[in-house]
Amino acid sequence: MAATMRNFRYDTQELWRKDRDHNIHPWTDFATFKEEGSLVVAESEGCYVYDSEGARYLDGIGGLWCVNIGYGNEEMALAIAEQARRMTYYSTFGHITTPPAAELAAKLAELAPGTLNHVFFGTGGSMSNDTAIRIIHFYFNRLGKKNKKKIIARTDGYHGSTYLAMSMTGVAFDHQGFDLAPGLVRHIPNPNPYRRPEGMSVEAFCDEKVADLENAILELGPENVAAFIAEPIMGAGGVVVPPPGYHRRTREVCDRYEVLYISDEVVTGFGRLGHFFASEPVFDFVPDVITCAKGLSSGYLPLSATILSDEIYDVISVPQAEGALFTHGFTYSGHPVCCAAGLKNIEIMERDDICGHVLEVGPYLEEQLATLRDLPIVGDVRGKRFMMCVENVADRETRALLPDEAAVGARIAVHAQKRGVIVRPIAHLNVLSPPLTMTKRQVDELVGVLRESIVATMDDLRSEGLWSG
Repeated sequence: MAATMRNFRYDTQELWRKDRDHNIHPWTDFATFKEEGSLVVAESEGCYVYDSEGARYLDGIGGLWCVNIGYGNEEMALAIAEQARRMTYYSTFGHITTPPAAELAAKLAELAPGTLNHVFFGTGGSMSNDTAIRIIHFYFNRLGKKNKKKIIARTDGYHGSTYLAMSMTGVAFDHQGFDLAPGLVRHIPNPNPYRRPEGMSVEAFCDEKVADLENAILELGPENVAAFIAEPIMGAGGVVVPPPGYHRRTREVCDRYEVLYISDEVVTGFGRLGHFFASEPVFDFVPDVITCAKGLSSGYLPLSATILSDEIYDVISVPQAEGALFTHGFTYSGHPVCCAAGLKNIEIMERDDICGHVLEVGPYLEEQLATLRDLPIVGDVRGKRFMMCVENVADRETRALLPDEAAVGARIAVHAQKRGVIVRPIAHLNVLSPPLTMTKRQVDELVGVLRESIVATMDDLRSEGLWSG
């Protein structure tokens, strides 16, 4: 069981009841929620969170890919409080700004690659991706190419939960019962090397996946395709690292047909792979647009950014007509307290060399997780640095999956939570995205508990006749 480390005075039952009766959760399983309710997570520090009873858990998922500098950073808390006292809020509509918004926009332009020098602020990754598409459509309208509207995304790619962002998301499970924007998005196959055809080399698989993009553009007609959106490493779709050269070559395809490239760095940005942005230093390409959120403020406040190239800005910033405005924006675009959090987050990361820490400890996390490959249900361990995934299978040779009723990812997560570690279940996967401050000792704790939890799950599956390994 998770060790009790603190004495709290929360009324857990009352909080549990209020939450169950009134709070609609993202990704809720209504089959069990009304009976099980929620774990009440009440406090946090470093890489750990505490429930309302005082039990401590090592957070193997960093909140949701986002608490990059760790929990309870006093310097961050003071910066947020100071900005809230000085200037809580002011609208940035029209020709008004605040010091944090101006400073953060300039800092992001400095960190971003190539000519990505112009920043539009929002409050979440979905908003950053919706903004990218709306502006790209506007960009082509201004060029007189009003048919260029189609978006190409990838099966199992994840881009958010607003209507447009979910339409671009290629995770079929997330679409159950919901509608999508009809006819706007074409999904091309997932470039997951682990699932490539038997006997095909990784190089040939890369050729095929790059061809998938070009073929989709040609089928839709280049005059109709506005953008290709891709995560450098797929996140919620299974932490899929594409074959070497994939992003550079798909960028070349986009250039060939005047299709803009959106790099969705909502997860990979701000240190998760050891760089503020991963597109250029890790994957050798410079996109037209970078979208980011999560680690931008380390989850301390809601903040996102859509970063545009000079080439796009030079078109959209030309007045349309006398009195016309660029009519896109949100009440909280450039919110001064959120932007102050973003600035302080970057300051902490640079001063404490958190990216350097990731480049040192990340390979250790990769190596230690790779030791789980000796367990019979572990089919693949993949990812990079502090963005990792364990794929569980019924048979490693055939890569066949366990039956749905095995709920293998969820079982492993439950066993881990009982042992004081939180990992994320996604169907047959377990995803790991810890705070970037995690130490090697904590990596050992995380991997040790995960091993115990997988072994316990194998015992469960055998006893229930769901697996005969």
